[in-house]
Amino acid sequence: MFKAILKTQWQWTRTAVLLAAIAAFTMPLLSMNSNVPTIQPRSFISVMQTWGVGYVVLAATVGLAVAILAWSSDHRGHHVYALTLPVARWRYVLLRFGAGVVFLVPVVAALGAGALLAVTMFPIPQGLHTYPWALTARFGFAALVAFAIFFAISSATARTAGYILGAIAGVIVVQFLADAAGLHWDVVSHAVDLVLAYPGVLSVFSGRWALVDV
Repeated sequence: MFKAILKTQWQWTRTAVLLAAIAAFTMPLLSMNSNVPTIQPRSFISVMQTWGVGYVVLAATVGLAVAILAWSSDHRGHHVYALTLPVARWRYVLLRFGAGVVFLVPVVAALGAGALLAVTMFPIPQGLHTYPWALTARFGFAALVAFAIFFAISSATARTAGYILGAIAGVIVVQFLADAAGLHWDVVSHAVDLVLAYPGVLSVFSGRWALVDV
């Protein structure tokens, strides 16, 4: 059963995975190449941290794309195919989830290969260190977190997704009204800190992302 789901799900996801793998492989090389004229450690680190935003965006995008594509066929068929299978619904969901996790592996491996190649091809200023393995591990975990969150959202109905977006919009509206009333209640800031700051569920996306650092 897993092999069949893996094969069919790959047909929907392979283009996104291929493009993401290419981007993941080239991003470390481009980040190091952009630093070739830079000899000052502080400037070098600044450029590397700027590229760190790209790793965050790519990890979130990969998780989002693989999660949405995992359920695209079921949504188009109104889940009729899943309901006709002689397998429990929870097991079917786990099989879909497992297949998606497998498709994240090539992207993470491509980033690791690109990072290792980048640190061997380009020189770095004295006093700085390379972190290809740490960056790869963090990227993989971030992609997995994004995939798990969007997988859960995508498995539900459009109404559920609307509720989630409505809750986010509600926070923004409350913040706007608080500002208009002169209340110093930074709802958005507290909400972001609750989610992104450690030990928030999305704290892996915050902080320093750099292939080369002190």
